[in-house]
Amino acid sequence: MTETRLPLEGLRVLELGTLLAGPFSGRLLADFGAEVIKVEPPGKSDPMRNWGKSKDGVGLWWPIQSRNKKSITLNLRMEEGQEILKELVKEADILIENFRPGTMEKWNLSYEQLSEINPKLIMVRTSGYGQTGPYKDRAGFGSVGEAMGGLRNVTGFPDRPPTRIGVSIGDTLTALFATIGCLVAVHEREHSGKGQVVDTALYESVFSIMESLIPDYLLAGYIRERMGNVLPGVAPSNIYYTADKTYIVIGANADGVFTRLCEAMGQPELAQDPRFSTHLARGENMKLLDSLIEEWTKSLTAKDALKVLAEKGVPSGLIYTAKDILEDPHYQEREMIIKVDHPELGEFPMPGVVPKLSRTPGQVKEPGAERMGKHNTEIYGELLGLTTARLQELEKANII
Repeated sequence: MTETRLPLEGLRVLELGTLLAGPFSGRLLADFGAEVIKVEPPGKSDPMRNWGKSKDGVGLWWPIQSRNKKSITLNLRMEEGQEILKELVKEADILIENFRPGTMEKWNLSYEQLSEINPKLIMVRTSGYGQTGPYKDRAGFGSVGEAMGGLRNVTGFPDRPPTRIGVSIGDTLTALFATIGCLVAVHEREHSGKGQVVDTALYESVFSIMESLIPDYLLAGYIRERMGNVLPGVAPSNIYYTADKTYIVIGANADGVFTRLCEAMGQPELAQDPRFSTHLARGENMKLLDSLIEEWTKSLTAKDALKVLAEKGVPSGLIYTAKDILEDPHYQEREMIIKVDHPELGEFPMPGVVPKLSRTPGQVKEPGAERMGKHNTEIYGELLGLTTARLQELEKANII
């Protein structure tokens, strides 16, 4: 039985960022119960509201990216708006921003100023290059971070230019690291009673996952390049064509798994062949080995090949489309496609919460607010105690 209290309940987050990296951190915290207050400038929404495909004029990315969040409007370019944010900071645990470094300082909202108001405040700062260093003032998007972090150079096929991965991986990685840093700071605050800055850079987040890229170069004189669907020296690990004109992925580079693959193929003798019997030998004879495996997969449908591989315990699978994901019983059993009520679109499908906690799992209660400032009255009226007349004055002055 799960408990009703979500694990991050009691944490209040002010989310000032736009688009991807900062708001994705806010989404992760909100999934586990933090009260995330999304701040947008009056009259100028987060561009994410209109990114991606749409239905009936409603963007289909926004309800996912901003799920579980409360929406308020506030003009941080004006002094009165800055003062209101400072009042909100008094009531907050965390502030997320992903503006270009120096922007918060220009608005008189530096960490030094805000921490004087609330010494326990944790400021999560996401930018292209970090808050220090010679590049700190440069504009930085996820694509540039992926390039500078080394990922683009190894993505794609060797006979083609570097390519993009099909999702905004640089932004998402940065959000993950920022969220980890945020929760580390929350835990540390339990001991010190003080907040701090979490400084997360796009290029550093990408570089952090680049495995042995640097020692490969410095100690072995090897520069990783684009290799398509294979791993240098690791075989078999590739995609293979099937009789029904689709591809399956097979990873069987460990000795025991390779032996089981050979049995699945009906060619157990390959496991003892000197060209393939060791990890090193398989890496040296990768092309030949892949051609032998594809000869076998091309004789079967993807379904039949995967059935045999599963029976033999060989890691393998289809390369899923959205349709495959929706039809997969494992996705359904793990509640990875959930449906949330949307005020304009009705039942709205989106990814479930990750990771899954056994006792206090996360939860999606509502999609991203369909209109800017939906929670102005709640936050400004109930949290800050502003009167209706005062709210009307602020709205007329374009502060909220």
